[in-house]
Amino acid sequence: MGIVNKRLSHSTKPLNIVTATYKNSKISEEYRTVRTNFLSSINIQEHQALIITSPNQGEGKSTTIANFAISLAHSGKKVLLIDANLRRPTLHTTFNASNYVGLSSVLLGKTVLEDIVIETEISGLKLLPGGPVPYSPADLLELPTMKNLINKVTGEYDVVLIDSPPALEFADAKIIASNCDGLILVAQWGKTKNKEIVFAQRKLLNSIKILGVIINEKK
Repeated sequence: MGIVNKRLSHSTKPLNIVTATYKNSKISEEYRTVRTNFLSSINIQEHQALIITSPNQGEGKSTTIANFAISLAHSGKKVLLIDANLRRPTLHTTFNASNYVGLSSVLLGKTVLEDIVIETEISGLKLLPGGPVPYSPADLLELPTMKNLINKVTGEYDVVLIDSPPALEFADAKIIASNCDGLILVAQWGKTKNKEIVFAQRKLLNSIKILGVIINEKK
């Protein structure tokens, strides 16, 4: 689907949201290319809920999904970004938001979705943070409540992007994928091994259609 070369460092943000701060940079243009490839290759009405995962930890998945979400919002799409990595939620730090309540709180019935979806500074982009880390993330994600939540938000947004734990390390990605329309796999050039990408694809193929792979080229 595309290659993103991440070479800028931002001391003011825990994660690089270069598409928001450097809109005319080479990296932002690369994300726009990924966006264009994505939008031209699928029927957006049939691929509203997308899960983004990686084979392993540390491959730039959360940075990629944040920048991709911003790029989609810049194109006029109404986007909801969900942090479903209930083991290590990080997207709230990217947008300087609270993680006091979030997805885990909704799935446990402690609050309602409408009360905790956060307006980001990016027009058209909202965030549902992960919330407190639960005792058993996989069991929580398997509840019918998760499927109901995804069904609800796909009726309210043009695109729903869901961040998940690494596919080869936990069952969570496969669980979430069964409720989504498509999957994008993120890998890091020089770190992710080809066999790990193949293993991740094989693990997920029975659960969801894999739309493409984004390669992070980190120098």
